[in-house]
Amino acid sequence: MADCIFCKIRDGQIPAMKVFEDQRTICIMDINPLSRGHCLVLSRAHAATIFDAEVADLQAAIATAKRVALALKQTLDAEGLNVLQANGPAAFQSVPHFHLHLIPRWMRDGKGFDWKLVPGDREEIMKNGERLRAALARHA
Repeated sequence: MADCIFCKIRDGQIPAMKVFEDQRTICIMDINPLSRGHCLVLSRAHAATIFDAEVADLQAAIATAKRVALALKQTLDAEGLNVLQANGPAAFQSVPHFHLHLIPRWMRDGKGFDWKLVPGDREEIMKNGERLRAALARHA
């Protein structure tokens, strides 16, 4: 896609610190890191969200994420890792090109998880679960 920043990085039009590449994915360092080692796994094929991406590209992205996660653990002595993936403006996706954030974490690193745990309505949870189960069965 002509105006996509990640496609421009993929095509070498914009510089980036690439740490890994294969046929379907690229891993780059995030220029606005939440922690030391924060990087992004991008699909080479342009797809705005998980809803648009090909299954093979999603499989490749998670395989690359595992490979990079192990390297982050080894090289930075990361004690944990957040994998974040956002889809669409409502989910605060900032670049409309499928990507995974790999965010190394350490105990007492001062970072948190911003949502509070609030028990849901059991009846609503069950109803939504049934709706989801039925939709999945229709598309099996």
